[in-house]
Amino acid sequence: MDYFMRIAGRMGARPVLQLTGACLLTLFFAIAPQAHSTDRPAGGLAEVDLQLILAVDVSPSMSRVEQRVQRDGYVGAFRHADIASAIKSGERGRIAVLYLEWAGPSQQTVIVPWTIVESREDALTFADRLAALSLTEGRGTSISGALSAANDLFAKSGLRGPRRVIDVSGDGPNNAGALIDPIRQVLLAEGVTINGLPIALPRIGEADGFARYDRSSLQSYFERCVIGGPDAFAIGVTEATMFATAVRRKLVREISMNMDRVIYAAYTERSGRTVDCNAIAQLPGR
Repeated sequence: MDYFMRIAGRMGARPVLQLTGACLLTLFFAIAPQAHSTDRPAGGLAEVDLQLILAVDVSPSMSRVEQRVQRDGYVGAFRHADIASAIKSGERGRIAVLYLEWAGPSQQTVIVPWTIVESREDALTFADRLAALSLTEGRGTSISGALSAANDLFAKSGLRGPRRVIDVSGDGPNNAGALIDPIRQVLLAEGVTINGLPIALPRIGEADGFARYDRSSLQSYFERCVIGGPDAFAIGVTEATMFATAVRRKLVREISMNMDRVIYAAYTERSGRTVDCNAIAQLPGR
């Protein structure tokens, strides 16, 4: 206490103020270490149940109206009570989320950086932050570029937990940049799960000339060329009105791993169709 009194005295404070200041300084130094170390173990990495990257397609084949429907779907999902309940079902009761928008090989934009979500208030704050940001757009559809960026983001996250998941939404195949399978295999070898949200909406608003991709073909492509890892799955969206529900149910399953709670908004069973994942990557287009 004498040490803090001397600090206050040097600041020219009166005796009562000296004592008050000394007490406040004592309290500050007493609580500061606990506040700094609350969520970090000795290794300095924040502990979470899940590291989740939402990798969202903003290529030209997605019209501005469709992009808005997509963004609003994620915003609405985090505002729903089911998300907070799913988070609390985990051992630690918290997850880390990053929102990434992607298009061509060189365009991967972190819209909302790694954010710890452990309460309904945190989820609402994340949703409000996302809703306030402008939409981005770019040229090309490079799922391989998005997966490569996600790999780097995991490596630099400063987080630790038992599960890492990339949630890839998209309305077409990988048609720009590197082949998709090599980077996919790297992620799967590291224990990352890649889930899919194939989007085959009727055209809403203006999009480029490559905007059509058959819904059953897209579902098959995501199942065979995109998703993978422990408990990987894909939920297809074929109507704008089901987007918010599909996103919410997908997130609940990813967060809680409670498969019994999932009701698919749309789903096409695996077909016998042969898909050449790497050949598709070389086709020109959106």
